[in-house]
Amino acid sequence: MTPRPTILSLEQALSLPSATLRFAQLGWRVIRVESTPGGDGLPGDPNRYIGERIADDDRRSYFVAPNVGKEAIALNLKDERGRAILRRLIRSLNVDVFCCNTLPARYRALGIDYATLSAERPGLIWAGISALGPDAPDTPGYDPVIQAMCGYMALTGDPGGPPTLMGVPVVDLKAGDELYSSVLLALLDRASSGEGREIHVSMLQAAASWLITVLPLLDCGAAPADLTRSGNAHRKFIPTNVYPARDGFVYLAIGSDLQWRRLTAIPGFEGIASAARATNEGRHREREAIYRELGAVTATRTAEALLATFREATLPATKILDLPAVRELASLRDRLTTTTLPDGRAMRMQPLPVDAPGAPRQLAFPPKYGADTRRLLAEAGCDPRQIDDWARDGVIL
Repeated sequence: MTPRPTILSLEQALSLPSATLRFAQLGWRVIRVESTPGGDGLPGDPNRYIGERIADDDRRSYFVAPNVGKEAIALNLKDERGRAILRRLIRSLNVDVFCCNTLPARYRALGIDYATLSAERPGLIWAGISALGPDAPDTPGYDPVIQAMCGYMALTGDPGGPPTLMGVPVVDLKAGDELYSSVLLALLDRASSGEGREIHVSMLQAAASWLITVLPLLDCGAAPADLTRSGNAHRKFIPTNVYPARDGFVYLAIGSDLQWRRLTAIPGFEGIASAARATNEGRHREREAIYRELGAVTATRTAEALLATFREATLPATKILDLPAVRELASLRDRLTTTTLPDGRAMRMQPLPVDAPGAPRQLAFPPKYGADTRRLLAEAGCDPRQIDDWARDGVIL
């Protein structure tokens, strides 16, 4: 049986932990590296201290879900002894992949650059996430800043309102998924070539790759309305939008002229149809009137009645669900991953992106800061007295 790969990851915040979570969800070994205490700040990953205290002070609610199923070690990489320990771990633990989301300007000083680490283990896959990639080595980046920089905020929100952040940190998660898929491809290539790879993920570039429906329009004579906020309405497919029901709202998506004909064949909706609206192009010209007329019809019926009618006509539609309702969806509730808090309570988390044979759904609760340092160093063959010396000198925790 082929051994599962080992990932060693100098990680913090969300973008990289979300990527290495994907490996943990496959049952791979993931060891997260954090810095030893220094200065006046809280030690280790700042995200350890974000959210409600659900276990203890350094494993709060925002930290848990991206870090289940991992081990944790704390090293002082500003000390040459710490850098030597990192190199030893890569050799002795047969590390397949090293990851980091540190400023590229710090790679060499911390001894985590590709040249240094691949010299310790030929065939190593090295992968880093940064705001703009190594061409801007001193530029820090967080999800909302990149959302603003790459145009997402200009495209999100009400047309009459301010630029708006998306409701989930999509840039962090997109960058994490790009690292995940790039590492998988590199491991696949290594299986035949034996060669490692250096991978750099730019959060900005990864996010901009999702501008596929808008960025090319700049060279196509697009109207200004196609390149800015459109609220809940789809910029191109009319009349995809949110509509009022008698007891709430529904979202209705019309993605083709055939679906439009199905919609306007429903009793009560026939009056919205016209020859000029038979094509999406024609509907685009009359979209504001269509929104008003369609909303006037939907407002006379309950949400459940509307959804039943739309289902019968094979039209995509839904209530706008809150998170408790999402968790109880029949298609999701049996696919949620779980962990167990130290006090025995179960915590339900997001599902796997795609079902994978043999992938664990129950993952171990995240380790406390530096919890596995001594055990991992012993596994790497370090002398117990030397480990004590390193701990006394602040090289490890």
